[in-house]
Amino acid sequence: MTMITMSSNKSYLEVQEEKESNARSYPRRFPFVIEKAAGMMIHDVDGKEFYDCLSGAGTLALGHNHPVVIEAIEEVLKKQTPLHTLDLATPLKIEFMEEIFSILPKELRNKAKIQFCGPTGADGIEAAIKLVKNATKGKSILAFQGGYHGSTQATMSMSGNLGKKQHLQSLLPDVHFLPFPYEFRCPFGIGGEKTAEISARYIENLLDDCESGIASPCGMIFETVQGEGGAIPANIEWLKEMRRITEERGIPLIIDEVQTGIGRTGEMFSFEHAGIIPDVIVCSKAIGGSLPMSVVIYKEELDQWNAGAHIGTFRGNQLGMATGLATLKYIKENKVLENVKARSRQFFKRLHALKETYDVIGDVRGRGLMIGIEIVNPAARKDALGHYPAYEEMAKTIQERCFSNGLIVEVGGRHSAVMRFLPPLIMTEEQTEAVLAIFEQSIAEAVQMIQANV
Repeated sequence: MTMITMSSNKSYLEVQEEKESNARSYPRRFPFVIEKAAGMMIHDVDGKEFYDCLSGAGTLALGHNHPVVIEAIEEVLKKQTPLHTLDLATPLKIEFMEEIFSILPKELRNKAKIQFCGPTGADGIEAAIKLVKNATKGKSILAFQGGYHGSTQATMSMSGNLGKKQHLQSLLPDVHFLPFPYEFRCPFGIGGEKTAEISARYIENLLDDCESGIASPCGMIFETVQGEGGAIPANIEWLKEMRRITEERGIPLIIDEVQTGIGRTGEMFSFEHAGIIPDVIVCSKAIGGSLPMSVVIYKEELDQWNAGAHIGTFRGNQLGMATGLATLKYIKENKVLENVKARSRQFFKRLHALKETYDVIGDVRGRGLMIGIEIVNPAARKDALGHYPAYEEMAKTIQERCFSNGLIVEVGGRHSAVMRFLPPLIMTEEQTEAVLAIFEQSIAEAVQMIQANV
């Protein structure tokens, strides 16, 4: 590649377009080049400022370059702590482990083991599946429609999204998809709270049916709030029922906390809203405090695999342990969970008001600062539940207008028609108001643009 002087978004993006893989995704929606970032603000090389409500897909719990994160990195470097240790012990690793155990529900913290994985959430999910297969000698995995667990062959096999796996061969066998309690688009065509009740009864009956076709499950896996699926929160009573159903039948319950964990929903772990204790918890993203980290936490009786059953060269990332430790301590010591709840109320109050104003907003949902706004087409025919169909073009236009107006917000869900907010957990009241003002402006502009082209 010829070295050239670059100074603008356009010049950098031209090089990226020429040399980077066609599999790249975010630059297609956010065509800018980041020069620096602090808190929830990003500055590009052209000098424009953006509010970041993507936060590294939920990785940046404290936003960009938080002082405690920077200090933790500097301390590791100053002490000459080895940066790469495989799964060998260091004082920092032991302290990080102890901090993780300290945030677990008291019923679990003294009866848990931890496995450090490769740096991605997908690797943690893979480890969790190996763990329960070893422990139960079971065969089938129970997953859910709309779920997302990663982009490896095995994790895609357990994810509902068809687009990424449609043409892949040799996916993980014996994965069975169950109906998630998505009230707005009820899989049973009923809607409301009945969705969760019917889902639970269906699943229990299925597991007790000797002709169900599902051979000896080794585990059930789900997100308590489906992230990539469109910020769909599971009904609290449904979560309790899944724990009862699996516990009574000796099926390990795996909660994917990769995106929901470490304060995102207003509790340290999202399953705590239901007061349940899973058998296996998978954490990544925010638990590394901005840097790559993935762990599996599980009940000690499941620890039946052999040495080397799951390995990974970068499972000893000391910088990630340092930043993760600093982040966990900061969240505990600075009432961050209270801020998440307050900002969540602020978001939902304004978004529900916008829903009354703009008929393209079909549903407002989520938990804590994991928020989804489903965009619908009010000019189309309603479905059996009385809801308009997803409106991908409008969602894309809203996202483009948000970006143009200085706000980074992701889309997801069915047909990519859900606007998804994942802001830093420490965003302020004033920042929240500014973000919501830009979002409302962008919706108004998008509606006007689409109507002008009809």
